[in-house]
Amino acid sequence: MTLEPNDRLILITNDDGLYASGLKTLIEVMEEFGKIVLVSTPESMSGMSMALTVKTPLRVKLLEETERRRVFTCNGTPTDIVKLAVNQLLERMPDWVVSGINHGANASVSVLYSGTMAAAIEGCLYGINSVGFSLNDFSRSADFSVCKKFIRLVMQKLGTERLPDGICLNVNIPSVPEKEIKGIKICRQAKGNWREEFEKRKDPMGRTYYWLTGMFQNHEPEADDTDEWALANGFVSVVPVSVDMTAHWYTDKLKERFCI
Repeated sequence: MTLEPNDRLILITNDDGLYASGLKTLIEVMEEFGKIVLVSTPESMSGMSMALTVKTPLRVKLLEETERRRVFTCNGTPTDIVKLAVNQLLERMPDWVVSGINHGANASVSVLYSGTMAAAIEGCLYGINSVGFSLNDFSRSADFSVCKKFIRLVMQKLGTERLPDGICLNVNIPSVPEKEIKGIKICRQAKGNWREEFEKRKDPMGRTYYWLTGMFQNHEPEADDTDEWALANGFVSVVPVSVDMTAHWYTDKLKERFCI
């Protein structure tokens, strides 16, 4: 059965906050695909991964309601928001959970820290088609309009086909003019890690504090099947992300070691 736009229910959230430019762009595109329920925090929840709020109550406020759109604000994390929306705020299970557009890429191991991707991962745990979108640009003046064409393409390609259980999509868009983007590339997650550094600083009262900095290290920069390579070479990367984190290739070796 093909759902018409009037029949589709789309849950949108993000981790950059209710007033983020990327979120505004995502809403503009997704309104073409169905009825929108937007739930977001008033402030940034970047780097929260799949954190849950367990020590304070969640509070929700309805900010806008029209025939085609409802907008809520909530003090929870992106994972909280998907759980709360599915269980309390929506009249039925949404057809899609769409998260983003994140301010900065969520390629390689950044997917582990990302609140944007946490929302998509939580969505697929409910069996909902879920996608996280990110733009590889951390600057305040980032131009999210370049994302519109490729968000449309990804959503059109998905159509009404259901993604496999426990799988969502991680889509990263390079920060170059649209005409310079070479296409969409299906990729795997690059191997790499963040080399964290902490700057030791003093506050105005003379007290010591530490500020997280660092840089990403790509362990396989020449591998042309990874998301990091795609972004560096002008492609939109699409990585299917699985919630099953089992290292299946290692189970037999462990069985031998434990004599099972």
